[in-house]
Amino acid sequence: MFKIIQSQGAYTIYNEKLIDDVSECFDPQYWQNKAKVIGSAQGRGTTWFVELDSIQAALRHYCRGGLFGKIISDSYFFTGYQKARSIAEFHLLNHLQGQGVNVPTPIAANVKRCGLLYKANILSEKIPAASDLVDLLQQRELTKHEYLNIGKEIKKLHQAQVNHTDLNIHNILLDKDGRVWIIDFDKCYQQVGDSWKENNLQRLLRSFRKELKKRSIHWCEADWQSLVVSYQQV
Repeated sequence: MFKIIQSQGAYTIYNEKLIDDVSECFDPQYWQNKAKVIGSAQGRGTTWFVELDSIQAALRHYCRGGLFGKIISDSYFFTGYQKARSIAEFHLLNHLQGQGVNVPTPIAANVKRCGLLYKANILSEKIPAASDLVDLLQQRELTKHEYLNIGKEIKKLHQAQVNHTDLNIHNILLDKDGRVWIIDFDKCYQQVGDSWKENNLQRLLRSFRKELKKRSIHWCEADWQSLVVSYQQV
């Protein structure tokens, strides 16, 4: 299913059913020249949304945050291709899909090494007709059923033993059919045991509270209880 291209200082893995030419697919200018860019979003860098033959995709270049990121914006210390952030995220998304968790389909990922450092990109599915919880909660309250579904999806994530180290309401989506999706698995990983799972939930709770103060979202503490009850019942 996955094809690998490896050469001197470069490694690419991709799903050949979704994309057949990866020679330039990590270059935003390539998609702009083909008039395939359908949007973008700003974060640590720009995420470009592009149209493939059978799927919409999000192209992300890995960028550092914080003070260190101002010195070395998009390079990381190389310790092996399989440990590179893009390749690790690609395989983690594939693992989660295999466990029945609603996450974006991994399409392609690459690493370019330069001495002790590397740069990386990932191309993954853009969930169609979906909005993150921050956007939704600025418009309306979520229903109890929606909170129940969010709790269930997080439980599936944890049953797959994946620690989402940045679980917040920007990284949880609802699509037009009410399906819950979890995104942004950079620096996330599989972990044994259960002790870390409560930390994930508390991080998510803090993000609800933060956005309540920041944006006056339609949310209250009772909504959290609906989510937790669903999480605990699965």
